[in-house]
Amino acid sequence: MIYETIVTTVNPAGRVHVAPFGVTLEPDALVIAPYRPSTTLDNLDATGCAVVNLTDDVRVFAGCLTGRRDWETVPARRIKGAVLKDALAHREVEVTGMEDDPERPRFRCRVVHEETHALFPGFNRAQAAVVEAAILVSRLHLLPMEKVETEIAYLENAVRKTAGPREWEAWGWLMDRVSAFKAGRAAAGGVEEVQP
Repeated sequence: MIYETIVTTVNPAGRVHVAPFGVTLEPDALVIAPYRPSTTLDNLDATGCAVVNLTDDVRVFAGCLTGRRDWETVPARRIKGAVLKDALAHREVEVTGMEDDPERPRFRCRVVHEETHALFPGFNRAQAAVVEAAILVSRLHLLPMEKVETEIAYLENAVRKTAGPREWEAWGWLMDRVSAFKAGRAAAGGVEEVQP
């Protein structure tokens, strides 16, 4: 099963990198599979560890895809890593093996420490819609714009009906990113120029 999380890694100098990731939970491992090129991939390669953060603050997902990566962190307990300060829970993981691939290597990890910091308040449709929109934004360069616009129109209903201030802020960042992408494509005569 794949879960949408925020993965934090550090480089050998200790610089924190925050990125949204769908991680796969298998019976004997947690799998992180970043595309090449990727800062997360480089950091996993260099340090062999990461923190998988669980959060209901969808601004982190939207922010990472729109140039807002400066989220407050605290040191991890068992690994050289960083935990999102406002995470509901986190898992500290160490890489136990890597299945190489020219496009998307798979890092198999074992959990060495986990903590719950706050209760999960329940499901919110606007939060789910923002996460889905963030995934769309991460694939703007791959998807037909008609599909993106159709899916955004559908997701916007959930945001309109159930969003709070954080969800609206995140939604706005993502919609600005879509508009910038479309403007860049139009300026280039239909050729995509703006990368996610």
